[in-house]
Amino acid sequence: MLLMVLTGLAWMMQIMSMMKFLLKYGIDVGSFLGLTALMIPFIASIIVPFVCFIAVIFVYNKMISDNEITVMAASGLSPRQIAKPALGLGIVLTVLNLILNIWIVPRTQSLFYDTQWNLQYGMAHMKLQESAFTEISDGLVVYVDKVSGHDLSQVMLSDMRDENAPSMIFAEKGKLVSTIRGLSLVMTNGSLQASGETMVTGTFETFDMDLNVVDKENTSFRVRRIPTDDLLRVAFDAETKKQHKMILTEMCNRFLSPIMNIVLAALCAMILLRSSLLRRRASFAPIVAVASMAGVMALFMSASNMINSLTQFGFLACGVGLVLVIILAMLAKK
Repeated sequence: MLLMVLTGLAWMMQIMSMMKFLLKYGIDVGSFLGLTALMIPFIASIIVPFVCFIAVIFVYNKMISDNEITVMAASGLSPRQIAKPALGLGIVLTVLNLILNIWIVPRTQSLFYDTQWNLQYGMAHMKLQESAFTEISDGLVVYVDKVSGHDLSQVMLSDMRDENAPSMIFAEKGKLVSTIRGLSLVMTNGSLQASGETMVTGTFETFDMDLNVVDKENTSFRVRRIPTDDLLRVAFDAETKKQHKMILTEMCNRFLSPIMNIVLAALCAMILLRSSLLRRRASFAPIVAVASMAGVMALFMSASNMINSLTQFGFLACGVGLVLVIILAMLAKK
């Protein structure tokens, strides 16, 4: 329930941050909600470890306040035995988190970026009306007499994006084509008039006109969309040092962050159970648990963003495992 609530809140924030798609590109509500819904697996993969910690601290702190832990300890149960449900929850969420990170998130992120690009620059972005002027972008206006799918007739295009070189194009026919550059309008049997330092006029049989330019942000390296098997392969032959660092950080997020479910669950259970068995019960134990969780996650995230080689990735993995072993040993200590 907590995972659903926090994921829903994060999804609503994502909807608010992407509201420009509704306002700027004229996307229908269904397509917009479908686009933002593709972010839910990624949001959930980030939230799961924190949800695990909150669930453990809530349940065990309530059991401590009701003296149930004291009764269990008096009946002969060790802290490690009492902590088994928390550790079981951590293991289950670790497996689910690994499935999310390794398979589901890369696929949904790839689909998200492809859909986002198509809505911004592809065919879905272009909705021309017959016998009407359509402003495609600032300074670029198109008039079409008839529209049949992607085929246009009697096209007039005014390009004022470059104030020093405005142009006007007339064509009998046109066709919308999606390319790697974005959306293009291929026109046939027309005339062109352009002004700049000199006036240019002429006719053409075929003319290809870019209707928009893809932002650098949309053509940049998107490491989250790379399938896991490809990610492991390109980790050895990244094109740039920056890409190599991004790949290593993503490997930490996919393979090591799920283990934090077990680490946080064991850490929380250890602090609460050890404090509950003191002669004077420590009322500040939940605060210590929260502070410890924040410190462990801060160290892990900082280390994930600082690694520069596969060797450092191995050291970080060993460090996470060592922390988990130490916490479990403290739980088993009598």
